[in-house]
Amino acid sequence: MSGRVVLVTGSTRGIGAATALRFASRGDVVVFNSATSVEAGERLAASTPNSMYVQASLGVPGDPERLVGQVLERFGRLDVLVNNAGTTSVIDHRDLAAATLEVWRSIFEVNVFGTWAVSVAAMDALRAANGVIVNVSSIAGIRQTGSSIPYAASKAALNHVTALLAKVVGPEVRVNAVAPGLVDTLWTADWDAVRRHVQSVAPLRRSATPEDVASAVEALVDNVYITGQILVVDGGLTLMQ
Repeated sequence: MSGRVVLVTGSTRGIGAATALRFASRGDVVVFNSATSVEAGERLAASTPNSMYVQASLGVPGDPERLVGQVLERFGRLDVLVNNAGTTSVIDHRDLAAATLEVWRSIFEVNVFGTWAVSVAAMDALRAANGVIVNVSSIAGIRQTGSSIPYAASKAALNHVTALLAKVVGPEVRVNAVAPGLVDTLWTADWDAVRRHVQSVAPLRRSATPEDVASAVEALVDNVYITGQILVVDGGLTLMQ
């Protein structure tokens, strides 16, 4: 085994897979994770040297701790944690009745509470390794936009947690976040109207690829003098809104 041990949650497709494969290409040991797509995770792990796959759902009590425990049991260390796993419900912001407390709880269970639980479970190992956490947030956490109000609120909470955590776990551990705009994934494949808007308004005239976001995650891991920051990756869209 050579390189760092990197755990990327929600990493069987989209941003998570692109990020995990990016670190693997550098010689790092990568841990793939997903809540449901077990076959895809096992296939990625089998095709990536020195990697492993762990099925765990961040919204299930005990799973975040089990996930970290299996990483440490296998590799004995953890250097980088990328909190990418997330969920949403697409609800028009004006449809207040549809944004039920059940929707709020399901989104916060994964996006905020699960991310927190993984980070806390990993903290001792990250401290020992002078490691780094990168949270995958969204411009919905800093602008009045997003797939639903509960989702946007969860990402705003995640941004604040990022800054608060960075204040108390340094100098041993750095904590940052990336905040993408629209990213071309299976999740957003049918968001044609949103995509046309981004292409017409954003200065770079396109939506992001998963690799664009993975590159930003990599940059935050590599720069050892950045902590507590939210790096917007949106092609300049928020400059125009």
